[in-house]
Amino acid sequence: MDTGVLVLLILVLLAVVALAAFLAQRRRTQNLQQRFGPEYERTVARAGGQRTAESELRAREHRRRELHIVPLEPAARDRYQDAWRKTQSRFVDDPGTTIREADALVTLVMRDRGYPVDDFEQQAADVSVDHPDVAENYRAAHALSRANEKGLAGTDDLRQAFMLYRSLFAQLLDADGDNRKEAPHDGPR
Repeated sequence: MDTGVLVLLILVLLAVVALAAFLAQRRRTQNLQQRFGPEYERTVARAGGQRTAESELRAREHRRRELHIVPLEPAARDRYQDAWRKTQSRFVDDPGTTIREADALVTLVMRDRGYPVDDFEQQAADVSVDHPDVAENYRAAHALSRANEKGLAGTDDLRQAFMLYRSLFAQLLDADGDNRKEAPHDGPR
């Protein structure tokens, strides 16, 4: 075989391999964007770059696969829903205490479901794998709750925090949504 033809074949082969690698990376990026939604963009902005962010998101997925997240038993779900209704009914009279209770209820549900709850940032990262649409809401609600503890949150802030907590709380209790979202994590990968 002629050396020129051999060089051309090698260059074509290298171009095909490079194109395949590019397309595979692009597909992984699209999958992460689709899976994490707004959490993807937030992580890219916070990490300072796409490669670092994608590595972090894949690490979250890996960590999540190691956790044993379970749906709540129907009786426990009913108790939590009742506790939420009672908390919500007290909001007008005592919004500050209600926000503390909402934060505590979300944390209890997460703990009972199997999420580690020792560190807030890790909690938010863990929950972002299963509930990416409300992970940022959780961070915002928690920040408003902390502002409330310092006396820096007004009634409108507390109302917003309560609504944000409620969105995550509802998703954490939604057994049907969990079955759809968590099924890929329960089997081996």
